[in-house]
Amino acid sequence: MTQFCPRMARHNFRHRLQRRVLVLRRCFCCFWDRLLMCSPGKPIRYRMLSRAPTPAVPSAAADGSIVASSRNLTPSPFCHPKDSDLVPLKISLLGDPQIGKTSFLAKYIGDEKDEQGEDHQEKGLNLMDKTFVVEGARIYYSIWEVDGAEKSPDHIPKACQDSVAILFMFDLTSRCTLNNVISWYQEARKWNQTAIPILIGTKFDEFIQLPIDLQWTIASQARAYAKAINATLFFSSATYNINVNKIFKFVTAKLFDLPWTVERNLTIGEPIIDF
Repeated sequence: MTQFCPRMARHNFRHRLQRRVLVLRRCFCCFWDRLLMCSPGKPIRYRMLSRAPTPAVPSAAADGSIVASSRNLTPSPFCHPKDSDLVPLKISLLGDPQIGKTSFLAKYIGDEKDEQGEDHQEKGLNLMDKTFVVEGARIYYSIWEVDGAEKSPDHIPKACQDSVAILFMFDLTSRCTLNNVISWYQEARKWNQTAIPILIGTKFDEFIQLPIDLQWTIASQARAYAKAINATLFFSSATYNINVNKIFKFVTAKLFDLPWTVERNLTIGEPIIDF
């Protein structure tokens, strides 16, 4: 017992000594790190970003998949240079005149319509802007609508170049406007091969008043055209705000690879969504 006590005392002394050495070592390392941080040396240079990074421009597939492209996006000409935290994106609306494109766009913009909208007009082109926040990022949509009546040779190039999505629109109650979608698509693809194509049938509230067999024929043709141009199909109504906001949410989800939970709806008599 008398031999055990001195051994225990020596063991406790060594243990206390090791702990103190460890504490001193940690203090010295911390002091040395701070000394290195404060010491003069070669300065570090940081690159300033001109604006918020823009997402890769995807091309759409009928099954909802996204194929990214490395094409650079041109900022909207109406994006104020001081708004460097915005992500400016351009969307185009194409289709025959008198099919409800302007009403559709006005319904989406709502009360946020730009007070300087008159400065954004050009004969044959209607431009509107909308800014919103997605997961902390400020998104700025510059939406270019081609009138369709005034067919200037530079309208489609102006509207389509650098667009991330092109909305091809037709009147659900006028089959000739649906037939003309193919020519609009072919012309648009001359100037932009990567934008997401969306096919939109307008005036759904009037469409459902047609005979059911005619509804089925038009819906079948619209689905076939959507498949031909590799586009997602939506039936919409600006009057009753059917699928208007949902279409732009879909575009945003595609661009930023966000979850998309809306299901397909192929029921005749209801607003169709096919992708």
